[in-house]
Amino acid sequence: MFESLSDKLKKTLKNLSGQGKLTPEHVDAALREIRMALLEADVNYQVSKDFVEAVRAKAEGQEVWQDLKPHEQVVKIVYDELVNLFGGTSSRLVFTKQLPNVVMIVGLQGSGKTTSTGKISKWLAENQERKPLLVSVDVYRPAAREQLKVVGDAVNQSVYEDSVSDDPLTLVKGAMNHAQETGYDTLIIDTAGRLHIDDDLMIELERIKAETKPVEVLFVADAMTGQDAVRSAEEFHKRIGITGVVLTKMDGDARGGAALSIKQVIGQPVKFVGVGEKYDAIEPFYPDRIAQRILGMGDVLSLIEEVEGKIDEKEAQEQLEKITSNKFTLEDFRNQLGQMKKLGSMSKLMKMLPEQMTGGLSLSDEQSETVETQMGRTEAIIDSMTLQERRNYKIINASRKTRIANGSGSTIAEVNGLLRQYEQMRKMMSKMGGGMLGGLGKKMMSGLGGGIGNMLGGGAPGGMLGGETGQDFGGGGRQAPLKKRLKRKKRHKKKRKKRR
Repeated sequence: MFESLSDKLKKTLKNLSGQGKLTPEHVDAALREIRMALLEADVNYQVSKDFVEAVRAKAEGQEVWQDLKPHEQVVKIVYDELVNLFGGTSSRLVFTKQLPNVVMIVGLQGSGKTTSTGKISKWLAENQERKPLLVSVDVYRPAAREQLKVVGDAVNQSVYEDSVSDDPLTLVKGAMNHAQETGYDTLIIDTAGRLHIDDDLMIELERIKAETKPVEVLFVADAMTGQDAVRSAEEFHKRIGITGVVLTKMDGDARGGAALSIKQVIGQPVKFVGVGEKYDAIEPFYPDRIAQRILGMGDVLSLIEEVEGKIDEKEAQEQLEKITSNKFTLEDFRNQLGQMKKLGSMSKLMKMLPEQMTGGLSLSDEQSETVETQMGRTEAIIDSMTLQERRNYKIINASRKTRIANGSGSTIAEVNGLLRQYEQMRKMMSKMGGGMLGGLGKKMMSGLGGGIGNMLGGGAPGGMLGGETGQDFGGGGRQAPLKKRLKRKKRHKKKRKKRR
């Protein structure tokens, strides 16, 4: 998400870094580029104009930080204004002591309300220790209530059912009574949508709101509809008063105009963003972290949370001890590839790391798929080894390599390539010890040490790609990247001349 805006802003701000001293002309040129970048990202015109004026006022207002260079000051101002544009601080769902707390999910038909209902219930159960009950009051769309039951089963959350009534108010009253009697502290209501905003829909929502007195009314919008999503949110807010927005399909929206505009236009924050089809692909919306991602500063906090939530602490500690004592085996390497798969796509993980750590390296979705495919091939090769071979790679001779290649559907060259990369990785780990990823912490270093850390360091899995793809990523493929090879040739030439 925000790829288009991120690329343009980073390019504009990078151009400023080449200036020893910033003049008003430099700032004006940069602000013009920023304004165009915002408009091209489908940000509301007035919001874009206000953003640029706020940056200009601060840049010209002599707000100087002693430790920052002139261009860094502008980056700091742009970052602060982006955070402000997104809403300033993260807005968690607000719950009270009443039972149950009601959360209404509203929006147009096709925006992803039912799936979002399931995702939010799962997130609340896992992250805020809530006990949700789901209910669908969409009595108009065929099989809508059955769909919520399927979603509820998929996320392991309870769904209230009433096969007798088709009245939305009767359904919510029954669900509230059931929640009170059985100890559910949160009732999430999946309401009916329409293809357009109409009075019948709004009147029904007003009645449900009056009956249930919800603590949150969340408007679900498809991020890819851009400013249409903002206009719809504005209409719903005028009629029923929403408390926050859930933007779906953010992973497919390279522009991000809706997310950038909503808070300023309707005054209500984005609370969640959907970033994939899986039921755990939903994230709380953190303005500061999103601003950091857009400006290439990474999102290390979210990455740490991701690691802590999906990597077993005991296993991670064991991996750390093996890494630091140089006892890291091929079996451990295979386990780390499995851990990395739990964290999601490589392109997503790379975006969470600061550019200083990645050297500006990023992966497209296609490249990410290539890396993940190669990781699968690597696992297949290791799986074709015996336990003894995985624990002591030095015993793998020519005949064993042939057997491993045949068993994994690969070639002897690929087996050799994997063993070379593994040896390089062991050497690098022994040298770097416990400081591989700096301040990200022991658990994260262990979880990612054999994966992202090595990819960035020129080892696996980037290096395992070999050939041209590995060169594209800057990894340690079978051949070094072209620039490095040319530099090496020049050095050898100079040495030969000296000898003569």
